[in-house]
Amino acid sequence: MTTTPAPVTLHDVTRAFEEVYPPSWAASWDAVGLVCGDPAQPVRRILFAVDPVSVVVDEAAEWGADLIITHHPLLLRGVTSVAATTPKGRLVHRLISSGIALYTAHTNADSAAPGVSDALAAAVGLDGDLLPLDPDPADPEGRRGIGRVGALPRPMALREFAAQAAAGLPATASGIRVSGDPGRTVRTVAVSGGAGDSLLGAARAAGVDVFLTSDLRHHPASEFAEHDDIALVDTAHFASEWPWLADGAARLRSALGGEGANVETRVSTTVTDAWSQTF
Repeated sequence: MTTTPAPVTLHDVTRAFEEVYPPSWAASWDAVGLVCGDPAQPVRRILFAVDPVSVVVDEAAEWGADLIITHHPLLLRGVTSVAATTPKGRLVHRLISSGIALYTAHTNADSAAPGVSDALAAAVGLDGDLLPLDPDPADPEGRRGIGRVGALPRPMALREFAAQAAAGLPATASGIRVSGDPGRTVRTVAVSGGAGDSLLGAARAAGVDVFLTSDLRHHPASEFAEHDDIALVDTAHFASEWPWLADGAARLRSALGGEGANVETRVSTTVTDAWSQTF
């Protein structure tokens, strides 16, 4: 006599995922964890995406997902209402009415080892050991933290590295931007998924040849470039964090163990970068 295994519940999934990416690793200002969903509901399909936006919910509903795991929070700042009179309120209503749960892993996934920046480093061609650019002092092993520092397998011109990075990341309308002599030789690289303005000083202190990150503003980047000792590569925010999704999905399946056989995961390829066109 064979018995049908009990369905995996949302509680099972969140418990397993939080073993890999503990919410305690998140920054104090962050909002991570379960946004909506009944912990007792069965979960058979999980969609991973960068942003909790309407097109991602469209994809989840069409595929029949029971849960969306996103990197970016839906409700980062405190709210007093989720009425369907705002885009975020309408999204919450739609998720609940569709029976789709939403979970967020943000800075806890950034600081994990491996985490968001490890996946970014691999996507742009770094290999070998990686060290955190901004280490988490709470980690006695010195592996966790924001950003990563590593090396390319061989020296190459900045233009070649930039082309390699662009090819390794999802294409966006804005592409990537480069500051520095395109012919200069680079070997050591610092990367940080998401906005990296605050890590410019850390990149200089690390003594790398190039710092790849996102959302660099004009004035900090201009002042940084005046030193002419480190090149900058600025990518779309969405693109720098998308590589982590596949790793997060794989680590969740592993954490679920045998139960993972009853859960299907999918990485959204929908480009949710805020900028859709350039002229």
